[in-house]
Parts: sequence; C-alpha cells; structure tokens
Amino acid sequence: MAGPPTRSTLGVHLPAGVTDERPGIWISYVPAAEAEQDIRALTRPRQHRLVALSEYSWEGLKIGGGPAPIRVDEGWLLIHHGVSGSIEDPFAQNQKVSYAAGAMILDPADPSRVLARSDEPLMAPETEEERSGTVPNVVFPTAVEEVDGKLYVFYGMADAHIGVALLERTA
Repeated sequence: MAGPPTRSTLGVHLPAGVTDERPGIWISYVPAAEAEQDIRALTRPRQHRLVALSEYSWEGLKIGGGPAPIRVDEGWLLIHHGVSGSIEDPFAQNQKVSYAAGAMILDPADPSRVLARSDEPLMAPETEEERSGTVPNVVFPTAVEEVDGKLYVFYGMADAHIGVALLERTA
C-alpha cells in the first residue's frame, strides 16, 4: 500500500514567473469587508504575491515568515527566518541545518515590495540553549512586542527553550 503523496511524488507546480523551488515568503489578501461580514472569509485568501525568496548564504535552503509585521516609520518591519545547511532526511531528528533571523522593510503602500533587507542575520545560534536542543542551531522568531517603549523579539531556541532579545535600531 502506498503512503501519502509527497512533494517528490506530486511534482512541483510553481506559480507563473517563479523558478526557485525553495520556500519563500508570500502575501495574500482578503477584503476587510468580507471578513467583517463572515470571519470564514479569512480562509479564502487570494491575490497571492511573492514577497521574497532566499538571497544570502544564511538563508540558502529557504526563508520563511516570522512574527506579524509591525509598522515603523519606513514601512512594515518583517522579522523573518532563514535556513542554511543541508537536509538529507526531512524526518530525521538530527538535522544539519542552522536557523537564523533577519529583517526586511516592506513598502507601506504595497507590502509585497521589499524596500530594504538584511544581508547578514540579526540573530544566529550562539548560546548553548540555541545550539543544543531538540533541533540544534535554531533561533526562530515568533513574536515582536513593545514593552515600556522598547521592542523585543521572542524566539524559539533549538526547539527546546524560549528566548527574548531587545530589538534596537542602529544608524
């Protein structure tokens, strides 16, 4: 008996104009009026648009979203994750990967357009808690919260701990 279909048995069907098979960051839309009328409208997004694909070595395998974007003076600040290394068996417990976090500024009028992007990670596995755990070498941003006027990034550490880092603006 055959198992469930997998990516390799189903084939890859990329959207028009996209040639990179690695996972990327996309944005989709649901009209607010539809969601206000019926909350189930949120399960029917449309107008899917590519925001970003991997560009740098620290996100060589794939990139993906993180916390919800937050509004800053320049646009929308998106903290995202990037994965580097190699995945020989996607179901193996001990992967040879490293998860890091970077940032993008998205156009305030068109959030599918990237205005600026970090070429180096803002956060990468450094501490023992980030380098050793269920999945080693992971910092995975999950929330950005303002506390007493300061922004903090809450993040997963090696799938075993939760960390928090102060997000400071540099010149």
